[in-house]
Amino acid sequence: MAPPRSFLWTRRVFLTLLTGFVLVPVYVMLSSSLKPLADVTGTFRWLPSELTIRPYIDIWSTVPLGRYFVNSLIVAGAATVCSVVIAVFAAYAVSRYSFRGKRVFTVTVLSTQMFPGILFLLPLFLIYVNIGNATGIALFGSRGGLILTYLTFSLPFSIWMLIGYFDSVPRDLDEAALVDGCGPLGALFRVVVPAAVPGIVAVAVYAFMTAWGEVLFASVMTNDTTRTLAVGLQGYSTLNDVYWNQIMAASLVVSVPVVAGFLLLQRYLVAGLTAGAVK
Repeated sequence: MAPPRSFLWTRRVFLTLLTGFVLVPVYVMLSSSLKPLADVTGTFRWLPSELTIRPYIDIWSTVPLGRYFVNSLIVAGAATVCSVVIAVFAAYAVSRYSFRGKRVFTVTVLSTQMFPGILFLLPLFLIYVNIGNATGIALFGSRGGLILTYLTFSLPFSIWMLIGYFDSVPRDLDEAALVDGCGPLGALFRVVVPAAVPGIVAVAVYAFMTAWGEVLFASVMTNDTTRTLAVGLQGYSTLNDVYWNQIMAASLVVSVPVVAGFLLLQRYLVAGLTAGAVK
């Protein structure tokens, strides 16, 4: 049965407005990144009077954007790998085995998502400083400390999501692998993990995006050497001026890895989110 024409027109209008709501800010960023600074700080024009790629060249010299880019890649990549590896083992254990405290563990993992991240900022800061004073291990102001910080709020969600996804994988696959001579780890890596690729990809994308764009912890837990992109973009604002065209250009550049990764993995991401959301 075909839907009524009123519904079709309402859907078209709504989707058109939604598309404009999403694309207009992107157009403003793109057009501003191709303007001289004088045009950006003046009256806004939808059609630039002059186009230049100079802001895309200057962004690398105004601030050490390349170093910030490398720091973000290392921190986000390491946090993603650690989150996925730990979450796979933890979720498989919870999904396939019964043990004392299993319910308490799952409830505790889920309950950590109720608290805002700022509540953990001061405790983590004090812990890192005290560990550094007692052992000499520099967690505060280091990439390793920032990676551990990101694991505190990406890992619980990753574990919970993979538990739901592993529960949707039939246990008969594990039993068949055990009959064929695989051990528990063999069944996990040869049977369950290949079947759970969409869920694992969804967890990896979530962990990477969380670490890539995080500002609060990165602004406190880093220094000039380990600063990430999300914080480093503040360097385009000085006491005398704000380089708006370079900020727009840098924002578009740092968005490329996340957008490209999402476009490449979107089919796995959608499948993983939908399959892991129900049991």
